[in-house]
Amino acid sequence: MSQIHALLNPKSIAVIGASADPKKTSGLPVSYLLKHGFKGPIYPVNPKATEIQGLTCYPNVEALPEAPDVGLVLLNAKRSIDAVRSLAEMGCQAAVVLASGYAEAGEEGLALQEELKAAAGDMRLLGPNTIGLVNLSAGIPLSASGALEVSELPKGSVAVVSQSGGILGALLSRAAGRGIGLSSLIATSNEVDLEVSDFVDYLVDDPNTKVIALYLESVRHPARFREVALRARAAGKPLVVFKIGRSEAGASAASSHTGALAGEDRVYDAFFRELGVIRVNTFDEFLDVPAVLVAGRQLAGRRVAVLTSTGGAGTLIADSLGVNGFDTPAPDHATAEKLRALQGDTPTALDRNPIDVTLAGLQPDLLRQAIRILLESDSYDALVVIIGSSGLAMPDLVVGAIRDSLATNNKPLLAYVSPYAPGTLQRLNRASIPGFSSPESCSAVLEALHFIGRPLLGGGESPRVSLPDLTALPKGSIDEAAAKQLFAQAGISVPPSRVVHSREEAERAAKELDAPVVLKVMDANLLHKSDIGGVALHLNAETIGQRFDQMVSDVEAHVARRPDTFLVEAMVAGGHELILGANRDALGTAILLGAGGVTAELFKDTTLRLLPERGALTLEQAREMMQQLTTWPLLDGYRGAPRRDTEALAQAIVAFSALAAGLGDRLTTAEINPLFVMPEGQGVVAADAVLVLEDGMEVGDAHG
Repeated sequence: MSQIHALLNPKSIAVIGASADPKKTSGLPVSYLLKHGFKGPIYPVNPKATEIQGLTCYPNVEALPEAPDVGLVLLNAKRSIDAVRSLAEMGCQAAVVLASGYAEAGEEGLALQEELKAAAGDMRLLGPNTIGLVNLSAGIPLSASGALEVSELPKGSVAVVSQSGGILGALLSRAAGRGIGLSSLIATSNEVDLEVSDFVDYLVDDPNTKVIALYLESVRHPARFREVALRARAAGKPLVVFKIGRSEAGASAASSHTGALAGEDRVYDAFFRELGVIRVNTFDEFLDVPAVLVAGRQLAGRRVAVLTSTGGAGTLIADSLGVNGFDTPAPDHATAEKLRALQGDTPTALDRNPIDVTLAGLQPDLLRQAIRILLESDSYDALVVIIGSSGLAMPDLVVGAIRDSLATNNKPLLAYVSPYAPGTLQRLNRASIPGFSSPESCSAVLEALHFIGRPLLGGGESPRVSLPDLTALPKGSIDEAAAKQLFAQAGISVPPSRVVHSREEAERAAKELDAPVVLKVMDANLLHKSDIGGVALHLNAETIGQRFDQMVSDVEAHVARRPDTFLVEAMVAGGHELILGANRDALGTAILLGAGGVTAELFKDTTLRLLPERGALTLEQAREMMQQLTTWPLLDGYRGAPRRDTEALAQAIVAFSALAAGLGDRLTTAEINPLFVMPEGQGVVAADAVLVLEDGMEVGDAHG
């Protein structure tokens, strides 16, 4: 038996610091264990009592008659350390530490947390600063949450793992009120030992769990999370994540367009998407989506039938579906004829969707037949049934009519309850019918059902890219010329150029290049040159001298020092501007592709992919990134415009990602903006380059 299994399914429990007063917080855990029928020995530990709620109380851990499977520690931060040490020495499998005052309290608390970890030895720890856990499948509450006052814990197939302790009680009470059953609730909090990924790994094999829902503040160990997320997907157990902290994304100043566009929250989006993890946007969806996924149904397409007996509610659902990219086509001829036959002589408009079968809300048999017809129709991939006020007069009959239809078809079937009727919602969910009180929830769960059925993006082998020697690169910002040389050595074309230091050198360089040229100030610490007058276009040997003098003056006015190095470069004409960047994040290195130029941050038409743990992106992944852009049609010959060299672009994305992978942990950010995509057959050209490095442990492997 694993220690995590013993934690969730203990045969015996010691409650250290249990109070004899059942109304106190420290008295609640014993009360809840008795209330919810825990069958094994419960050992209260309190030196001031000999008996607590009819149970023998022990003065200390050493006095216990046996090593318990789990110790629930209710003492303060310092005293918990001694209790944990005693439990570990006795041979306890796991301890749950509720006390706060550890790492969340600053440096002194962090030191206490390290002591706590050392005291546990080989024993596993949940917490500290946790509200505990509840195994609803077995009726085992290891918590002081007041939500356990309910007489019956709603059992089901959704497991919840939360990094926030307070959320446990909120979810338990909300699920009970909605009629949604849970298998377990676990609050990991400070994660001194056991963390979210450990529980995901365990729950993948838990027969009572079909869906795993995660309330996350951060992913502390990305490689481990990636491993267990893929294992959950292979086992057919969807992961649903509510990741908080969206408003913090981009709070720190970014040194490049890529850093600003690839904010922390967007990287989380990419991270979850690539693992097949469903990310929900609201707290309501955090319960709604897992409850729907339990049934194991998937949405094959995006065509949805809306069956209503109340026009206004039908319009609400149809609008929400349309905003979220779902289709609501009118019934085909055969389906409309079958529905018309149900209505008899009642006039019915069946040339539209929502489909208003007026009597359905009053006649369960009619509703049952209408549902069957729409589920069997080849015109629809899913059905939303609206329960209006008329259905509330006989909710059991309406719920029964919908429930009877579930077994006839595997298409998703949802119910939207238009009036305020929590009792009806509870009846629906208890009957395994996904029921909702908001149109937005219906759209969100359908999106999740569509996402869960799709294969993971990308695949295949990454082509081999020949890279230059990266070991001797200096720390900090690399100047544009040196950065472009690296990109060129990796296989990305750059324009002909000359580094110059004076007006005369600039004029000579323009003459040698014999083409319209660009003049740029070259300073590794100036990453947004155009903002300070450090870029001038459409110059030649006759005009560059005067512009050189002006640029020196403009840049000096902004940075309070005279620039001494410049780049004269052949202008690129006729290309479509993109931005291609890489940004190092706690989750890994994100590769960004988007609409480029000075408006990159304005339009924010971008897509992200994280580099794999080893190696570069594949050509297939690069092509997927291009096609995810809103502006993709502009690359693909929009309205008769020339097609761009998208195959060369794919090659450039792969080469750029290989360079980023090769730099490994040394990379802070890298960027080409603009990257000009020329007409088909003419390649791509990197017209600007940013590269910022920091000291790293080692240079990565670009080839996998």
